[in-house]
Amino acid sequence: MNTKITTLSLVTTLSLFSLVGCGSSSNDTFDTTTPETKSNIVITGQNLSYDSDGNAITPVEDEAFYGQDAQYISKEFSLQNNGDGTTSDLNTKLMWEQVPTSESFMWEEAKEYCQNLSLASYSNWRTPSLYELISIEDFSDGWPYLDTDYFSLGELAIGKDLQFWSSNYYLANDIGKAFGLNYGTGHIKAYSSEAMQGGGDTTLSTNDANTEMPAMNNIAAKQIRCVRGNNYGVSQFVDNGDGTISDMTSGLMWMKDDSGEGLDWENALSYAENLEYAGHTDWKLPNVKELQSIVDYSGVYPAISKSYFNITDDDAYFWTSTSAYFSKASEEEQKHYWAWYVAFGYAVDGNNEDTHGAGAVRYDTKVEGGPQGEDAERIYNGVRAVRVIQ
Repeated sequence: MNTKITTLSLVTTLSLFSLVGCGSSSNDTFDTTTPETKSNIVITGQNLSYDSDGNAITPVEDEAFYGQDAQYISKEFSLQNNGDGTTSDLNTKLMWEQVPTSESFMWEEAKEYCQNLSLASYSNWRTPSLYELISIEDFSDGWPYLDTDYFSLGELAIGKDLQFWSSNYYLANDIGKAFGLNYGTGHIKAYSSEAMQGGGDTTLSTNDANTEMPAMNNIAAKQIRCVRGNNYGVSQFVDNGDGTISDMTSGLMWMKDDSGEGLDWENALSYAENLEYAGHTDWKLPNVKELQSIVDYSGVYPAISKSYFNITDDDAYFWTSTSAYFSKASEEEQKHYWAWYVAFGYAVDGNNEDTHGAGAVRYDTKVEGGPQGEDAERIYNGVRAVRVIQ
């Protein structure tokens, strides 16, 4: 039995030792009795910081580009090869299909495949949610954004077609779509699943992979990696009455308001790092997994709970502290020119069409006129600062 606990440093290992096996589900809450605990969000794996030119740097407090993903301790990966075709995540308490079938599926077919799967003496497999898919995403290297020591790609080639279905359905312009995660590029976006037939409910959207959808036509097929276990990542928000919102599932406290203005990436980092709000000074720009954890995939627009969060503009895009690069094709393409953002509003294409979906996770160049930014679209994004509940 092979177990992996990724380690950034001896200090990190000691401070996070008690977290192994301490998962989060819709019924779990953050344990504030252990002060060394950072949050219940699994680490992205990114362990270097970068400037706007994509160069690795080591910023210090009060310097430019301080406050990046790699500078904050998160819960380490804790993966276990069960030796029976499955991988267990000791953090989330989820068990995954280790080797995906080479067959591709329509969204409904993928759901049926998981429901009918019998693997390692288990038959209660299901389609994973986006919160679950991103929990195993590894941003330390990329292409693929997945640790292939624990999650085999089978016969699938590394590239832009490593698209895996989630259970999250999405309806845009009366066309049925479903969200998926691309472990090649790292993106979350809505993919064409099957077109709604006449008379369908044009307001229909659901997070439930077991919900029966109207008859549809085939459009596109993707991969599936089935999962079993309690639903992971469902937020439990508490309004603290002071302009902050706590998520007792993740152990994170959020600003109820956003920055109210668009900033480039360097200034977004600075805004969060220098923020004094609600009696706290330890705010930061959230990493990509932290920010994705508050996306509401129930079909609301923008894709965030307005019962808890205020949105300055419904066309809401927000920066994360996690950098990105394009591919492994060349050394130049591996420079981290870009940073990830989350589209709470519609993630549109160059024609202003909602092709990627409200709740998409994408990246763009960090600064106007920056390298590799000829087609830049989202340079000035909002900030929703976060801190860890102590």
